[in-house]
Amino acid sequence: MESIDPNLPLFQVRTQVDQISQAMQQERLFANLLVSFGLLALFLACLGLYGTLAYSVTDRIPEIGLRMALGAQRSDVSGMILKESLTPVGLGLAVGLGAAALSTRLIESMLFGVEPNDPLTLAAAVILLTASAAIAAWLPARRAARVDPMTALRYE
Repeated sequence: MESIDPNLPLFQVRTQVDQISQAMQQERLFANLLVSFGLLALFLACLGLYGTLAYSVTDRIPEIGLRMALGAQRSDVSGMILKESLTPVGLGLAVGLGAAALSTRLIESMLFGVEPNDPLTLAAAVILLTASAAIAAWLPARRAARVDPMTALRYE
């Protein structure tokens, strides 16, 4: 530019990549905040599920001991606890997917490079939520499967 017009005032010379990066800085910050709050909500939901199931297993030790004394296998007991915990999760996912399908028109203008009803994104969310709930329910289910029938029948 100096060879064309040496008197041309130039200031804040930046590349186009830098200009785009600066223009998108607020959107990136907003997205990072949303991801952080989403991960915090997922952690709190898993912690709540774990706490509720741990209390439920502790409360049901005599019942679990009786089931095992009558011939239930460890896998039956852990499967029962996992099924009881993942049933509400499945219902929540169904309601959430329905709500997401209905509300995509409201957030369509905020999405960059993703379709509102992107099946890959929805599938990833379902897998993440199901896996997180299964991990949170696994420890209480494992504890229930390790109940000694004789100790459990004398529990109260």
